[in-house]
Amino acid sequence: MLNVLHAVRWRDIVDILLVSIIIYRLILLIRGTRAVQMLVGIVIITIFYFISKQFDLLTLHWLLRTFLNSIFLIVIIVFQRDIRRALTQVGKTPFYRQYDMAVNELNEIIKAVTSLARRKIGALIVIERETGLRDYVESGQLVDARLSREMLLSIFHTASPLHDGGVIIYKGRIHSAGCVLPLSRNPYIDKRYGTRHRAALGLSEETDAVIIVVSEETQQISLVQHGTMTPMPDEETLTKKLREIFVHQDVSGQTWKSWLGKSQAS
Repeated sequence: MLNVLHAVRWRDIVDILLVSIIIYRLILLIRGTRAVQMLVGIVIITIFYFISKQFDLLTLHWLLRTFLNSIFLIVIIVFQRDIRRALTQVGKTPFYRQYDMAVNELNEIIKAVTSLARRKIGALIVIERETGLRDYVESGQLVDARLSREMLLSIFHTASPLHDGGVIIYKGRIHSAGCVLPLSRNPYIDKRYGTRHRAALGLSEETDAVIIVVSEETQQISLVQHGTMTPMPDEETLTKKLREIFVHQDVSGQTWKSWLGKSQAS
């Protein structure tokens, strides 16, 4: 036993820790998505491959061997969204200075969404953070206006041609409106959520953006981040949560903590 311990180098410990972190993060990325079912399917096919080889089932063995020979390409095609999301998060740097929104900017958003909820008007507001949203910005109309309650109310008014899309806020300004966002493919999403909520979840699964959704049916305000939707029961809760995210945040180490999955636990 002592000989084994003496044979372990510090590089081996670092190697094991890094592999453990990668596996743990991969599990967090695919948890609650259809990727889990696909991964189980691949494992089952692999088991049948070895069974067919053991019992000399030539035709089945040939079919499964042909399938597994292309497994690398199949994994890339099947898990392309999860791989893209993982690479995006790996590409983040702890030295990047995120924009901290001012309290008055957050207050304008809060006043707008609470007013929209009272009027039973749906809304989808995206606050860009570290991950760029250029692909989605280009799907909408450039606004480049000062962030204000009145401006958000006018955009989401039912008579506005831009009210069905999402509004993207960048560095305290309304950058674009009427933006088309990707729908989540998570099969476990609550059936009561409509297109607006699925779009918020879809974007949060691919980026680190913070999204606020207002339901026109239930008047419910929800905060979406990292693929998780959290209902906000009142204005005070929403204010507290947004200030925790944007105001005087501890940038040093926060990105890596999020990468390790601590944000998933919250």
